[in-house]
Amino acid sequence: MPSRFAAGLLALALTLPALAACGSDDAASGERQNLTVWLMKDTATDEFVKDFEAEFERDHPEYTLTVQIQEWDGITEKVTGALASTDPPDVIEVGNTQVAQYAASGGVTDLSGKVDELGGKDWLPGLAEPGAVDGDQFGIPFYAANRVVIYRTDLFAAKGLTPPSTRDEWLATTAAVNQGGVQGIYLPGQNWYVLAGFVWDEGGDLATRDGDDWKGGLNTPEALAGADFYRRLQALGNGPKDSDEAKPQQTDVFAKGDVAQLIAVPGAAKLVTTANPDLAGKLGFFPIPGKSASEPGAVFTGGSDLIVPVASPRQDGAYAVVKALAGEKWQVELAKAMNYVPNRTSLADAVEDDPGAAAMAVGAANGHATPNSPNWTAVEARNPIKEFLTKVLTGSDPKTAAADADAVITSALNTAN
Repeated sequence: MPSRFAAGLLALALTLPALAACGSDDAASGERQNLTVWLMKDTATDEFVKDFEAEFERDHPEYTLTVQIQEWDGITEKVTGALASTDPPDVIEVGNTQVAQYAASGGVTDLSGKVDELGGKDWLPGLAEPGAVDGDQFGIPFYAANRVVIYRTDLFAAKGLTPPSTRDEWLATTAAVNQGGVQGIYLPGQNWYVLAGFVWDEGGDLATRDGDDWKGGLNTPEALAGADFYRRLQALGNGPKDSDEAKPQQTDVFAKGDVAQLIAVPGAAKLVTTANPDLAGKLGFFPIPGKSASEPGAVFTGGSDLIVPVASPRQDGAYAVVKALAGEKWQVELAKAMNYVPNRTSLADAVEDDPGAAAMAVGAANGHATPNSPNWTAVEARNPIKEFLTKVLTGSDPKTAAADADAVITSALNTAN
């Protein structure tokens, strides 16, 4: 929204004269400068952080680097406050879909001029696209995670089944295993992230933008086709039609042993085998299938981007940190340590030895993000998409349900904060 960005930049301009002399780092004194980086809890191991700090300081002896781990609770308010301050951290990890919200304040450095140097042509789209606002790159892709299909290898083998590579094969495979007291798939009725992937596969989106105006995108042929595929797949199991994956916890349901498939991030498999050790060695992974075998199904890409506050007086040092963390060496190290997908498609083989991460990396190549509006959080807070799904699954007219949901989405996205 250009008007919001203009307002944010104008407000910030009032504070910038005092910082103008600090556009690049002032190392004239010869003293080491302190750089502070905020990473979120559980983003990286302690060993990764320690090794990164040590190597960065060896490569950049003019800086002392401190990585501070942040809790998720209250982080939005904390980052917003830091961006408005005159003494922010130099680099901040933020959720990839939060970049637009923070950039709207005018407090985030535009790194568009660094995209080519950072290998931007190879970035995962689900990280790069939400990091760009009105054509300017504010967020630099850090790491990604997305959903895959976790399946019971023993149940598939008993039916002579192999992982499907297209949607039609997926439906047929799921129907074949959906018998004898076994659910073909556990798909709760309100898993709207999964629906989003099916909508993107059809060429639609949850909302679209025309100039400064947004419009909900569910009442379109593409989104309705995606919702119909969701309905057909969901019917091949006993998932509730009026709740999401947390009510009940879908990993607990899968751990009972009578479900053949689950859509989740690969790490969910560990929760399943912890709850039911008898399933150890019986779980496999495959990417969510697409409409054709030539491309995996579209997925919502979760993960993080890195941003640099405008008010940091150490812009050169901040960029050096971003360049290192987003570069090949530390991307590979982070992926191996945490089973993430690296920020570049060309680095997917870094996780090929881990079946879950490898399946995730295949899907990440067709990753997407939620509509890139600072107001999207308001949509999620109300979440009419969940209500839309429940109505579709319980026999309501899909077009009417979609129109009702679109009205809420449109209103939320076009309401100024």
